[in-house]
Amino acid sequence: MAFFTASDGRRLYFEETGSGQPLLCLAGLTRNSRDFSFLAPHLRGVRMITMDYRGRGQSDYDPDFKNYNILREGLDAVELLDHLGLDKVTLLGTSRGGLIAMALATSHPERLAGVILNDVGPVVEPAGIAKIMDYVGKRPASKSYDEAAETLHKMMEPQFPGVPLEIWRRQVEHQFTETDTGLELRYDSALRDALIQQAAAGPPPDLWPLSEALRGIPTGVIRGENSDVLGAATLNEMHVRHPALISVEIADRGHVPFLNEPQSIEIIRYILDAT
Repeated sequence: MAFFTASDGRRLYFEETGSGQPLLCLAGLTRNSRDFSFLAPHLRGVRMITMDYRGRGQSDYDPDFKNYNILREGLDAVELLDHLGLDKVTLLGTSRGGLIAMALATSHPERLAGVILNDVGPVVEPAGIAKIMDYVGKRPASKSYDEAAETLHKMMEPQFPGVPLEIWRRQVEHQFTETDTGLELRYDSALRDALIQQAAAGPPPDLWPLSEALRGIPTGVIRGENSDVLGAATLNEMHVRHPALISVEIADRGHVPFLNEPQSIEIIRYILDAT
């Protein structure tokens, strides 16, 4: 277990495994370092670094939920690199982590050797936003890991056909803590308040300039074929605006691919080799 202290005093958790080329892995909105356990066995010669955002996993919760935002979380990632003495890394960002990567391409491009976006782009589809708001900040109704795995399996089957129950069992263990009174979130429920406040502030910002900031950085995109967050039209437009971009679409995957799929591993390796 390892922690560092951010500039505002929050104590944030991170992990390092392996050695070699540094790869900073940033998880989705409500996720944590455990998400990358599916990928880890497939990366040799790579120094994998994962971080729990503030308010997630083993990191401190923030007393001011307004700090649950992409800019602050991006700054935390930069401060982690400073703590580790790393001038530059390849960044693998899943969903929220990909948005942070795009923001850093604008504010700190010199820190990014390469970027891989896992099922996210500058447009987040309304159906994906609605699904996120349906669960974020709410304790699951399921009372045990087994029950939650069964529920998740049934819910995700249309987007992830054929994924066995044991994978969803691992996933719910990543996301929740099992207690005598049911399952507890592994993140601060005030994250929901942050999202609601940000939505109430006005129309969402145009993220295309952030995406276009990646043009000088080797960039790959992984899209789940059945994704309701990254639309096929958005990915096509990303290619138009970033001709050097490479991408792959993963069959039988929605939001988000696990990253242990052969095509996912191939594109991650490709970007690492290009940096």
